[in-house]
Amino acid sequence: MDVAVGVNYLVNSAESRLNPDRTPTRAATTARTDSVGRAMSASRPDTADTTPDATTVADLGEFGLIQAITRRLPAGPDVLLGPGDDAAVVASADGRVVITTDLLLEGRHFRRDWSSAYDVGRKAAAQNLADVVAMGARPTALVVGLGAPRSLPIAWAEQFADGLRDECELVGASVAGGDISSSDTIVLGITALGDLAGRAPVRRDTARGGDLVVLAGRLGWAQAGLALLRAAAAGATGATGGSAVNLDDPGYVELLAAHRRPQPPYPLGPQLAAAGAHAMCDVSDGLLADLGHIAAASSVWIDLDTALIPVPARISAAAAALGADPFDWVLTGGDDHALVACVAPGTELPAGCTVIGRVLNERPTGAGTRHHGVLVNGRDQHDQPGWDHFA
Repeated sequence: MDVAVGVNYLVNSAESRLNPDRTPTRAATTARTDSVGRAMSASRPDTADTTPDATTVADLGEFGLIQAITRRLPAGPDVLLGPGDDAAVVASADGRVVITTDLLLEGRHFRRDWSSAYDVGRKAAAQNLADVVAMGARPTALVVGLGAPRSLPIAWAEQFADGLRDECELVGASVAGGDISSSDTIVLGITALGDLAGRAPVRRDTARGGDLVVLAGRLGWAQAGLALLRAAAAGATGATGGSAVNLDDPGYVELLAAHRRPQPPYPLGPQLAAAGAHAMCDVSDGLLADLGHIAAASSVWIDLDTALIPVPARISAAAAALGADPFDWVLTGGDDHALVACVAPGTELPAGCTVIGRVLNERPTGAGTRHHGVLVNGRDQHDQPGWDHFA
C-alpha cells in the first residue's frame, strides 16, 4: 500500500510566511536529480552552489526558500511523490508505517556557534533515523518543519538541507517534504518514516528474565564533546590548572565531531531484529535512563557490568583534563544514539554488538516493592540520571 503523508510545502496561511509582506505566488518546486553517490565519509555541504551569505530568508521569500531547499533534496526510491503538492506519497511495501518525531530548538538542542548548519542537519536526521532502526525498521523518508528568523542566511538553510540529505543517504532514505514558518529562533520539527519489511516491531515492553543486554554503537563520545564545548565557553582551565581548554587539541577532534554529528549504528537495528531481539531502544537520554525505560515497560530488573563496557582512551583523557568521571559520560550521555537490546542467551549477535549486562530472573534483594529498575555492578540506580527535557 502507499501511505500519503501530509507535507504541505506550499501553504498560503499568513502565519507560515517567512515574509508576510510578500504577495504569494504558486511557485513550482522541483527536486534535484543529479547523482549524489558520494562517499559518506567525505560528504560536505554543497558550498559551490550555496546562496551568498548576505542573502537572508526574508530577501528570498517563502517560495524562493522552498526552491533553494528542495533543489538540494533528491527523492529516494520510497518517495513516490515529493515536494510540490499538497502532500507527499511514500511507499510502504509492508503495509505498516513506523513513525517518529523530534523537536530541536536553537539554544536548547544546538548552538550555531558550536555546530554548523550542515552539522545540525546531520544530527537532526540521525536522531530520528536512529529511532526508526531501534524498532527494527528500515528508514524510508523524513518530513521536516523549519521555523526560521527573517535574518537567517539562506546559506544556513541550504547547508542544513545538505546535512539532512547526506545523513538520509546512509540508510537509503530521503526528505519527502515539510513546512516552513517564521520564528524568533530556529525551530526544527523532524518526522521519520520506516518500513518493517514484514517483521514485528521490536518494542520496549518485551524484555524477558534471563536475557542478555547488548550494546550496539558507542557511548560517551558526544557527551565528552559537549563537556569540552561547555568548558571552553566558560573559560574553564584543566583539572590541574594552567591554560583554558583548547578545542584545537587533536585529541578532542573526534569527540567534538561526535557531539555535532552522531554516528548511529544504523544497520544493527534491523540486524538485531532479524536475530530475534526481544526488546530494543535508541540510547538518546543516556544508557541508564533508556535501560530504565525498558525495565519499566517490561517490569524487569537489569544489571549492567561496567567491566564489559569499554571506555576509549580519548574519553578517559578528556575526562582527566576536565576532572570528570568518564563513566558518567558513558552511562548518562545519550547523543551518540547507540542501540541497546535484550536478546536470549545463545543468540548469534551481529558484528559490532557487545554484551554489557543481563536481565535478572527475579527481583534483587533490597528492591522493596519496586518491580523494575537498573543495577550497575549489582548496585541499585534508583534515580537513573539522563536527559530530561524539563529538568
